[in-house]
Amino acid sequence: MATTQPDCTPMVRAFFDAATSTISYVVYDQPGGHAAVIDPVLDYDARSGRTTTLGAAQVLAFLKETGLTLDWILETHAHADHLSAAHWLREQAGGRIAIGEHIREVQRIFCAIFNLEPTFRSDGSQFDYLFREDEAFQIGTLTAHARFVPGHTPADIAYQIGDAVFVGDTLFMPDVGTARCDFPGGNAATLYRSIRRLLALPGDTRLFMCHDYPPNGRAVGWQCSVAEQRARNIHVHDGIDEAGFVAMREARDKTLDMPTLILPSIQVNIRAGEAPPAEDNGKRYLKIPFNSL
Repeated sequence: MATTQPDCTPMVRAFFDAATSTISYVVYDQPGGHAAVIDPVLDYDARSGRTTTLGAAQVLAFLKETGLTLDWILETHAHADHLSAAHWLREQAGGRIAIGEHIREVQRIFCAIFNLEPTFRSDGSQFDYLFREDEAFQIGTLTAHARFVPGHTPADIAYQIGDAVFVGDTLFMPDVGTARCDFPGGNAATLYRSIRRLLALPGDTRLFMCHDYPPNGRAVGWQCSVAEQRARNIHVHDGIDEAGFVAMREARDKTLDMPTLILPSIQVNIRAGEAPPAEDNGKRYLKIPFNSL
């Protein structure tokens, strides 16, 4: 989990969560400066329904050790494979929780699937800020841009900060390929176009993955370049056209099981990492819809 700072580009510290194969990031301008946390993970035991904050506490400890002021907690999308620790992290360190404005569409879809409480709002107001497409924002002295990259879900955002792009679930490492598109609102053709926009960036642009599922005993990895993706990505390297990608992606998606934590994670993540409201007995509950996904 190395820290890097090439040529005045953002400093990046990665945290790998082995249980969900998720990589969270602290992106900052300088020690003692300002930071954003991208895609923090809340530990969740599906057998007991209990949450812990061991992983997120490591992120928090790094912020404190490095003397960083947390400006932003950035979600790339409403994840289906892990619960977000954004709400807890904001309570501990401040900052604003942000996501792309199209989260409203995802909220509307899953509000219906889960038949959420009448007070649930599908307007994105659970988040502190909703980014518009290509909107610029500051992380201390760093200028960042929110890039709209739908396809995996309708609301995916990549964050471009200097020479680094945090791609969420659009791309994986080249030997793993690309994200699935069979969740409600997903679309393989849309994902292809989003990926091609990312791969039109300069070849030495650093791409940071949200997940890694290493094949053949390879060590876990999370960083590569645009040039490496264009040359070697098994699903979308140069020469793969949209029709070929869509046919491959849709056929492959039909063979995939649902993520283990999709039902609890979506209910929490569309609320910016907060659990559903307590019921009249003071307890909070998650729903399991029968035969809906």
